[in-house]
Order: sequence, then structure tokens, then C-alpha cells
Amino acid sequence: MTRLTALVLVILLASAAAQAEQRCGWLDNTAARTWSLNDADGGWSIMDNTGGPTAKGMDEIPDMTRGDYVYTNAGHGYACACMNVDTDDEGAITRIHSVRQLALSRCRSDRAIGWFLHKDE
Repeated sequence: MTRLTALVLVILLASAAAQAEQRCGWLDNTAARTWSLNDADGGWSIMDNTGGPTAKGMDEIPDMTRGDYVYTNAGHGYACACMNVDTDDEGAITRIHSVRQLALSRCRSDRAIGWFLHKDE
């Protein structure tokens, strides 16, 4: 690879990463093919089983059941996570760059996202 090609590649990757934003909160998988991230700004749709758009990079989401995870419906549930994502103006995550699962205590202690635990009451 020439130096010029490498430089162009680095610039392109840096600009793509600069557009991504980090969002932390409850990563919720309520049913098959239904995912959202619930943070201090509200709920962000990731995938909807009714045929809506699906975020690119779904394969970046690890098996959340291997860490701190709350089961709510068969194999479905939620975990605490930070995600580097692209979003749109309609409350959707359009691209997932990376996901890091956190301890449940991290989200439980965050007052800005405490609403999520009481949303069904």
C-alpha cells in the first residue's frame, strides 16, 4: 500500500469515527428482532420486528446473556451498555460501530435513565 493510499484511508476512517456518538444506557431486546437503546435522551430504535429499518452493524452486539443481563421474556431481556453509533433525526440508530456491555449497577445508579426500570408500571 502506498503512503498516499494509507493516508487517504486513515482520513476516511477518522471522519467516519468522528461522526459516531457514544450513547450509554439500557440495551433492550424485548422480542425477536426487536432492539432499542434507552438513554438519557429517550428511546432509540435499533431494530423493529414490524418491518422498520434495521441498524447496520447488528453483529457488533455481543451475546449480552454472557454478562449482567435481566431476562424479561424467554431469552429476551436487557443489559447495560455503551455503544458507538450513528443516529438519525427520527430517534433511530442507523449504524452500530461498537458495543461495550457494562455492569447492571452502572445503569441502575444513573438517575437520568432510571425511568426505564419503571416504564411498565
